[in-house]
Amino acid sequence: MKINFLGAAQNVTGSKHLIQTQGYNLLLDCGFYQGKREESNKLNSTLPFSATDINAVLLSHAHLDHCGTLPILVKNGFKGKIYCTPATAEIARYIMLDSAGIQKQDSEYLNRHGFQIAPIYTDQDVQKVVEQFEPINYFRNSKQWTNLNKNIRFKFYDAGHILGSAIIFLEITENNETKNLAFTGDIGREISPILRSPEYVAEDVQTLIAECTYGDRLHGPLSDATSDFKEVINTAIKNKGKIIVPAFSLGRTQEIIYTLHKLLDEKAIPSLPIYIDSPLAKNLTEVFPKYKNDFDADFWKDFGNRGDSPFFLKNLTYIRSVEESKALNNKQGPLMIISASGMAEGGRVLHHLKNNIENPQNIILITGYQAENTLGRKIQDGVSPVRIYGKDYNVRAQVKTLNEFSAHADQNDLLSYISHIKNLQRIFLVHTELPQATAFKNILEKTYPSVPVEIPSTGQSFEV
Repeated sequence: MKINFLGAAQNVTGSKHLIQTQGYNLLLDCGFYQGKREESNKLNSTLPFSATDINAVLLSHAHLDHCGTLPILVKNGFKGKIYCTPATAEIARYIMLDSAGIQKQDSEYLNRHGFQIAPIYTDQDVQKVVEQFEPINYFRNSKQWTNLNKNIRFKFYDAGHILGSAIIFLEITENNETKNLAFTGDIGREISPILRSPEYVAEDVQTLIAECTYGDRLHGPLSDATSDFKEVINTAIKNKGKIIVPAFSLGRTQEIIYTLHKLLDEKAIPSLPIYIDSPLAKNLTEVFPKYKNDFDADFWKDFGNRGDSPFFLKNLTYIRSVEESKALNNKQGPLMIISASGMAEGGRVLHHLKNNIENPQNIILITGYQAENTLGRKIQDGVSPVRIYGKDYNVRAQVKTLNEFSAHADQNDLLSYISHIKNLQRIFLVHTELPQATAFKNILEKTYPSVPVEIPSTGQSFEV
């Protein structure tokens, strides 16, 4: 059996891992690369393998960097099934349609300003992907394995990262020998709002492909995030400024609304207008109530038991149309605008940034991981000026980062999860940049001296 690491290897975007065994080609994730525009367009418009050679796809979850190039896979001739949880199937459709829409809008905007960039895929390409989804429930709801062929079967465990996210457990028989492999996808935190903690795989796991986005650091407690949130909001109210929050429409936006709702209920913050400028976030938020069985005890304690929804409150407005989005430019602060994309690489948040980034009364609030070379990372790192839609803007707004909202496990969470795995014989660290991976590898090698730990680079293959 060979594992080929074709994305999210020594970086945190474009997840693609290809397993080859006895003539069967199984793809784990098929994600969108996010980074420099020219490089992204090249990596996302082509695939590092023949689509017609892939027999099946197992999709860990619906974030764009894990599902976003499925339309290219299908467009290039993939005819097999795409297995994922029911929530992931529903959410991924919205994510990919939004990506197609952003590509179209950005292409039209850039073409009007002298650039020639075509969308990578369209709504019609996304619809063909949806027709190939095969929803499978978490293992906790069924003792039934799913067979891919007579030698390969799998099941999903709850990863606790975003709604529908799954840890993929594979059992592969090769030459009368059974090999067990687990792929974490993106793994959530043990203590986070809304969703359950990650489930532990009950079986032996000989080979583990583990994300370690935050393998070199610890997150502060959520209480720190709420304290910092209060400070940011009070500063904006004092300065009559705008808070611009680049946030993923899936997971991060819902967690922010949940936290704001709690703070307002507790009268811990003054009320200010909050705008969710993302049709995608509105659509995704409406999916959440369908999957309340995936919610944790905190949700039921804070909202569920009294029949309240954490995602709707009096001073919150969901923005859908482009005209409504543009009208936000004329509104005076204090106010908060939460808009995608989370790494500020596309979508409506770019317009809010270019209109507000040069005003020192305003605050840019970073609430999630910013991949190398993204606009969000440059703003977070203090780069100024930054280029938005081909024009330079000086960063005069205050920049604040709240890593406590991360939906990714930190170093302690990862170590805790791995400590529950039985019979571990090999570890591959993915979805991470090299410094974070190296720091985590050093800890693992001290903790498990007999277990080889690899940090694969893009294009590297290993036999297991």
